[in-house]
Amino acid sequence: MDLNTVTELRDARLGGAWRPGDAWLGGGTYLFSEPQPHIRRLIDLGRMGWEPLTRTPDGGLEIAATCTVAQLSRYGRTAADGSAADRVAAPLVEQCCRAFLASWKIWHMATVGGNLCNALPAGPMISLTAALDGVCLLRAPSGEYRRVPVARFVTGAGRKDLRPGELLRSVTLPARALASRTAFRQASLYGLGRSAALVIGTLDPLDGSLTLTVTASTVRPFRFWFPPAPNAAAVAEALRDGIRPEEYFDDIHGLPAWRRHLTFRFAEEIRHELVRSTGEAAR
Repeated sequence: MDLNTVTELRDARLGGAWRPGDAWLGGGTYLFSEPQPHIRRLIDLGRMGWEPLTRTPDGGLEIAATCTVAQLSRYGRTAADGSAADRVAAPLVEQCCRAFLASWKIWHMATVGGNLCNALPAGPMISLTAALDGVCLLRAPSGEYRRVPVARFVTGAGRKDLRPGELLRSVTLPARALASRTAFRQASLYGLGRSAALVIGTLDPLDGSLTLTVTASTVRPFRFWFPPAPNAAAVAEALRDGIRPEEYFDDIHGLPAWRRHLTFRFAEEIRHELVRSTGEAAR
């Protein structure tokens, strides 16, 4: 789609004051997918030269906002054959990338940062980074930085904790989360449709606690922490008390009642899978 209201394309390296009508341009797959009548100037991040994926000193992983889905997927496949710490959570990376169900062209243009900043319930990069304790690094026009956990960055369907002119620079996943055993469940109303429910479980490698992250079925990410080996009743009670009926998403891709049913079903399947794996490991 043409953005016929845009009068200027500016290189982000040139800096300059942020003004009404500006928009950051990463991959552009969302910007060019539907009308954007409020946009007057695009500020292109394509030449910022940010390394897509960087190891942090403590063994974590920093994902640049401009990292594409294809680059992240490549990391997931490579990490699966890497060190023991990398191999554990690596399958989850590829599973979330595949949840896009997008074309080759989208995979090589769409960015991790764009998916987060769109804040759509079905955004699989939100699912991945929220489940792995991701923390957003945000840069204000003044140059100041602040950090916000992904689970709090997305505040609702299409809403995020992003101030005027603020830029998502990167998302960092801690080493402890990358070493977690994971379980993934996802469903769509159609064979190649948008996710109606996506639930991820992580098993902490140090204390054996279980965390369930609910996305796609809800308007924002929900995270639930449980001590080692929770039972089915504890998980169901947490979901029932923690997610209000109006917080289940409602659109053409699935009714709230169906999404809620999938959420409870997937949560129990994940609980059973990860708790059982803990018992087998102990033996």
